Amino acid sequence: KKVTPAKDLIGFSIGDDYHMANYTQLTTLWKKWETETDRMKVVSIGNTSEGRPQLMAIISSPANLARLEHYRKISVDLAHAEMGADVAAKLAKEGKAVVWCDGGLHSSESVNSQQLIETVYRMITQTDDETRRFLDDVILLAPVANPDGVEIVANWYMRNADEKARTFTGLPRLYNKYVGHDNNRDSIMNNMPETTNQNRVLFIDW
Repeated sequence: KKVTPAKDLIGFSIGDDYHMANYTQLTTLWKKWETETDRMKVVSIGNTSEGRPQLMAIISSPANLARLEHYRKISVDLAHAEMGADVAAKLAKEGKAVVWCDGGLHSSESVNSQQLIETVYRMITQTDDETRRFLDDVILLAPVANPDGVEIVANWYMRNADEKARTFTGLPRLYNKYVGHDNNRDSIMNNMPETTNQNRVLFIDW
C-alpha cells in the first residue's frame, strides 16, 4: 500500500523553499499515514496550553508495534533497575532501544518541526536494509514539542501569497502561551502542559 506524499495532501513537499507546514497540516499527514502503513502508531500525549492534542508518532517494525506494551514494560523495568544482573541482561537482550526525537520546540527555528515530519515519512516508506534494521532494533518516539508554536509561526510565515516576501520577522505574538518561546527552560520546573506531557512519556510511561 502506497503512503501518500505530503505534496498530494497539503500542496507542497516538506522542505520546499518558502514553505512551512503548520501543526494542522502535520496532523493531517500523520493521521493519513497511520492508515497507510503498519510501521506507525499516532497517539496524543495530552493537550497543549491552547488545547490542541499533542501528537507523538511511534515508529517501529510491524512486529514490534504489535508487542508495543511488552517492550514498553521492559524499558520501564530496566530503568527502575530493581532486579539482578542476570535478569537485567536477559531483558536488555530481549528489549528494544527506545529513541526520542522531537521537533518544533523553538518554532521559529522552522527546520526542526519540518524534519520531524520528513523523518517520520522516510521511516515509514524507505525499504533499504539499514531502515529495516533500524525498525527492527528501535522504537522511535517522535513527539511535537510545541504544537501551538508550530501553528502560529507557520501561519504567520505562509500568510503572504508572494513566496519571496515570506519572513519570520515581525511575529505578532510569542509562540508559547505564558512562557513566550523559552519552553525548553521549563524542563526543570515542569510548569507547562507540553513539558508535563513529554516528561511523563520520557520518565514514567517509557
